[in-house]
Amino acid sequence: MVGGKGGDGCISFLHLWSNENAGPDGGDGGNGGHVILRASNNVKDLSLLSSVLKADNGEKGYNKDCHGKSADHCIVDVPIGTVIKDSEEKVVGDLGDEGLMFIAARGGAGGKGNHFFISDTEQAPKISEYGAEGEDIPYTLEMRSMAHLGLIGFPNAGKSTLLRAISRARPKVAPYPFTTLKPYVGMVQYDDYEQVAVADLPGLIPDSHKNRGLGIQFLQHAERCMGLLYILDVSLDTPWEYLDTLQFEISQFNENLLNRPQLIIANKMDLPNAIENLEILKNRTKLPVIAISAKLGSNIKELLHTIRIIYDENKDNSGYYFFYLTVYIC
Repeated sequence: MVGGKGGDGCISFLHLWSNENAGPDGGDGGNGGHVILRASNNVKDLSLLSSVLKADNGEKGYNKDCHGKSADHCIVDVPIGTVIKDSEEKVVGDLGDEGLMFIAARGGAGGKGNHFFISDTEQAPKISEYGAEGEDIPYTLEMRSMAHLGLIGFPNAGKSTLLRAISRARPKVAPYPFTTLKPYVGMVQYDDYEQVAVADLPGLIPDSHKNRGLGIQFLQHAERCMGLLYILDVSLDTPWEYLDTLQFEISQFNENLLNRPQLIIANKMDLPNAIENLEILKNRTKLPVIAISAKLGSNIKELLHTIRIIYDENKDNSGYYFFYLTVYIC
């Protein structure tokens, strides 16, 4: 991030028909603008943020003691909860509240014109100052976007397809494992204008707690969700074993995660064997189960209703659970 350069001071001498010694009248330069980060509810991610943020330069000074105009500050809105780290990975700012600001790069001061340097011993100074350069500081921004609920499942369970069905998020969907390599957030809109953030988390595999696959990175994402939505492909053989594996991996990472609200989403009900497996699954778990087909949109309305119930019952006691997306700013 680069602050604006200060405007240069002016060297000028006033000439009047009635006073040939009117004296120096060079004005000062204007100050350069700051680069300021501001937390805003209107911004959901860092995708629109440029990798280089630069404020405008101050205007130079003019004759007749006219000072240059100071540049406007470059104010950039970022999501609430954005963490700012310096080049040494030290946290220097945490924008946790609406409207909170962080001055990332200060603009340079404007240079003084020669009128400023008048003294008892020097009545006609022929010197001025250059405007100071603005600060040039690299930062790392980590977006602590709150995800109320996280979609957890094995690769190709249909997490991305479901997120597409219930929100405007457009994660990649493809018929091969690990199409999702980073979290995607979708905002579920309700008729009363309430918004529930649902995160499509990267797929989990056995021994993830030992850092296999995306491993610890995945589990850290799950740790920062208010509730867990297990999505299972019930068309596969023994889908209940997949559920046991998911819960085991999560408990090995942090056993307290299983105390959070949990819901099983039985996906791909349009495929053979799904109905028979669904009944067995319900008999093998005490968690609530909702059967859907994300591809065909079957029973999505009931799922959204259940998600809203979970959100309403836990939003006041959820605290802040975050997953991190990082952007490097020069």
